[in-house]
Amino acid sequence: MFALSTPSRVQILCLLSGGPRTVGDLCEGLDMEQSAVSHQLRILREHQLVRADRVGRSRVYELASEHLIDLLSAAVDHVERSDPRSRRSRRGVQHRASSVDQR
Repeated sequence: MFALSTPSRVQILCLLSGGPRTVGDLCEGLDMEQSAVSHQLRILREHQLVRADRVGRSRVYELASEHLIDLLSAAVDHVERSDPRSRRSRRGVQHRASSVDQR
């Protein structure tokens, strides 16, 4: 549960549910500094939620398992349904992640 206790780590996983991303892609999608994103990715790697492959000089991150998409979607949906103050739409994890591709 520690790995999912920070909103930025959950947001990273949501973005990765749309497919592999570089740190730069994640920084843009999250509006976070590279060092902060890298720190969160290290924790996610240590908990085996993401994996990284080297492509040239970059690392490309992806979810360690496809079943994480279903788990993330269910968790986000549950939070959004149970929190009446939630302003987030109920579009689903993959739809939110795809908005990064449109930037």
